[in-house]
Amino acid sequence: MSVTVRFAPSPTGRIHIGNARTALYNWLFSRKAGGRFILRFDDTDSARSRREFAEAIEEDLRWLGIEPDLVVHQSERFARYEEAAAGLRERGLLYPCYETAQELERRRKVRLSRRLPPVYGREALKLDDRERAQLEAEGRKPHWRFLLPNFDDDPFSPRRTEIHWEDVVRGPQTVDLASMSDPVLIREDGTFLYTLPSVVDDIALGITHVIRGDDHITNTGAQIALFEALGAQAPAFGHHNLLIAADGEGLSKRTGALSLAGLREAGIEPMAVASLAVLLGTAQAVSACEDMDALAGRFDPASTSRSPARFDVDELKALNRSIVHAMPFEKAAARLAALGIAGPRAESFWNAVRGNIETLADAVEWWRIVTEGPPETATFSQEDRAFLRAAFALLPEQPWNHQTWHEWTRAVKAQTGRGGRALFKPLRLALTGRDSGPELADLLPLLDREKILARQP
Repeated sequence: MSVTVRFAPSPTGRIHIGNARTALYNWLFSRKAGGRFILRFDDTDSARSRREFAEAIEEDLRWLGIEPDLVVHQSERFARYEEAAAGLRERGLLYPCYETAQELERRRKVRLSRRLPPVYGREALKLDDRERAQLEAEGRKPHWRFLLPNFDDDPFSPRRTEIHWEDVVRGPQTVDLASMSDPVLIREDGTFLYTLPSVVDDIALGITHVIRGDDHITNTGAQIALFEALGAQAPAFGHHNLLIAADGEGLSKRTGALSLAGLREAGIEPMAVASLAVLLGTAQAVSACEDMDALAGRFDPASTSRSPARFDVDELKALNRSIVHAMPFEKAAARLAALGIAGPRAESFWNAVRGNIETLADAVEWWRIVTEGPPETATFSQEDRAFLRAAFALLPEQPWNHQTWHEWTRAVKAQTGRGGRALFKPLRLALTGRDSGPELADLLPLLDREKILARQP
């Protein structure tokens, strides 16, 4: 059987690096198995779901290097969910409940006060047709719960009912259905919650493995029961640990925390995001992978820790620097050209500056320095100005090569008696307007002699 996985975001905002972790776990799992990856938008909540967010999520995934084999929108599949719900109702496995949120909260507190598990007591099953009709005449609309198979003959006498599965990430797992409330599948307004559409689509799409965050572990027991109630075998499940922010807070689409769009706009490379999102919180050392194939070779879901993984932006920036510093010109050329960095000097320029920049876009500032000169004139002491006039008088004629800088500075040292920082700092400031940066032996051959002389203070 071919491996088929799905990534199922709700298009209610931009996805962040925590969502990317789930997408990448599924993508790499299917890639290693030669399987299929389905992007399924869980957009049944019409009030919050937006088409523009769905399009943005697809853009973010493409940026990461993820290309779905199939894209599905749950908002186009309601007939399937209605059919499944009707079948469950006919068998008494989906039953109407009329309690308000306040009434349910009062019952929960009562059970807690009696040291009982705060689960729903199935009081709605005791209502007869007359009582239900009366509640509806009062204007109450039912929500619908799935009757968990955690009892023998009497649903009011639940017994321990263990659901077992071999988790792809965490190994053997067990959930007791008696410790859970019957899950609500349909709201009072008739809209579906996540569970029923998800299970129906997993069956219809032939999903073989569901890999997601470990905040869904308890839900998995009820979902396996629902698969079986719908006459299907449940897929294999895997639950990876979650990423949390450096301050310990969870990541949220609503706050835009560490969104892929924001990271992309900040100049972060996709493989820096992918490498950290996949390897953080695992037994693998976190380092930048060159491409998805390399990352797939290191991907091992079973090596994932059970504890949340703390995401640090500084670690991401360090990975990004390592990628930029190692990036060959052939890989950077098209992007540099889009930034206006092109021509016969472009390759030598890139090789000169890439080790001194944080993001590829940072090269633009150095390109301006090379082609136009420093944006601001540095301030020098009278003594340094005199030194620079003597140094510029010794500037060799072009053409220049990588030895020119050393030949020039040796001549300047011999003429002025200056050496070390006293020699190099004023020269660097005069040539670039910066007190640090690329090796001037690499940068000097890219500069124009007449423009350099024009920079003499």
